[in-house]
Amino acid sequence: MSSLKRRLKAVIMLLRPPYWLMTGGLSVLTMFTLLKGVPEYDLLGLVVLSAICISSGGFAFNDYIDQESDAIVKQNRPIPSKILSPWEALLAAVILFAIGLVAALSINWLCFGLALIDSVLLVVYSKIIKKSAGFFGSFLMGFLIGTSFVYGESALFGAFTISSLSLSFMSMGSIGGNILRDVLSLEGDLKAGYATLAAKRGTAFATKVGAVFFLLNAVSSPIPYLVGAVGYAYLIPIIVWDIILVISGVTLLRNSDIDVVRKHERLVTRTMILIPIALILGAFT
Repeated sequence: MSSLKRRLKAVIMLLRPPYWLMTGGLSVLTMFTLLKGVPEYDLLGLVVLSAICISSGGFAFNDYIDQESDAIVKQNRPIPSKILSPWEALLAAVILFAIGLVAALSINWLCFGLALIDSVLLVVYSKIIKKSAGFFGSFLMGFLIGTSFVYGESALFGAFTISSLSLSFMSMGSIGGNILRDVLSLEGDLKAGYATLAAKRGTAFATKVGAVFFLLNAVSSPIPYLVGAVGYAYLIPIIVWDIILVISGVTLLRNSDIDVVRKHERLVTRTMILIPIALILGAFT
């Protein structure tokens, strides 16, 4: 592979484009759902630009902070593989945060405030929380996904209400998934010195906590419909996902075997596609 192709692949790995669907994508879907139509294109562009730049800035900064631990457990990452230098990752983070904040300010002051809070939390997470906070680290990353819903409504109306707050409850499934992924990566986390919930309290306890968040997500998922944020068709795919969450949650409460954890973490993660489907259907009814 040529040097240019290797660097391009490393940059893509640094920025984590698939996660843009969990930030800018959810914000856009929230706008579409609450407006029940297509927002102005320039507003859509600013929302997407700000969201993906803030999230990718957080990933780039995380790689900069984790360069020593990644050299132990993730040697294919851009910095340990020496394809990108640490200062390039840090520079990318600074530039991306700056672009994201300017784009957010171009929308309105509330979006700027939310983007600034998310940026600070991403920096604090990588620098402090990730290696010492256990459960709070997993909770924080799910919380940041939840702010994507609030960000979408704030971009539309310059304020947020119970509508986007009720949608943000669906981030509890992400919190549960984060905890289970820490269970699956326990060996590497111990080598890297990450004090995850599984590392602090054991895999059985962590698995049960992750299962509880799956069940909480299932219980709270009808709230957007009950408060009038979405139409009745939203419930069709959400009920399907709730059944999956309940089955996985109950199974994991009873059995914390690593193979069972892996099976249900993958099942819940892959069926998260039902969330955007539910939002789209909810906007039409």
